[in-house]
Amino acid sequence: MLLFLKAQMSSLVATMVDFFMTIVMVEVFKQHYISAGMVGAVAGAVTNFSINRQWTFNSKKESIQTQTMRYTLIWIGSLILNISGLYFLTHFLNVKYIISKVVTSIIVGVSFNYFFQKKYVFSVK
Repeated sequence: MLLFLKAQMSSLVATMVDFFMTIVMVEVFKQHYISAGMVGAVAGAVTNFSINRQWTFNSKKESIQTQTMRYTLIWIGSLILNISGLYFLTHFLNVKYIISKVVTSIIVGVSFNYFFQKKYVFSVK
């Protein structure tokens, strides 16, 4: 349970970075919400990987290159799910982009990201 809570705290920090970058890209730089969401996702991913490797899973025995490759593979799946949810809710249901991002991020984070990071990226037994 402690591991799950640490992962959720790491995810929260990464999500704040992701959302901050997304909002800045949309509201300040007038970028489309999809490209802004991708910029935010990259910033959040770097944050999340760093915190999870060092603190959440304390997984520094395995090479960073191997973990980075595994994380990138899972992150691509997460990115596809997040951007698809963002697009679907915003474009088809007319939900404001930030609300769409919140809803999608929670669903993907709990149902996809945590499981694959624990079992595959950082190999917690």
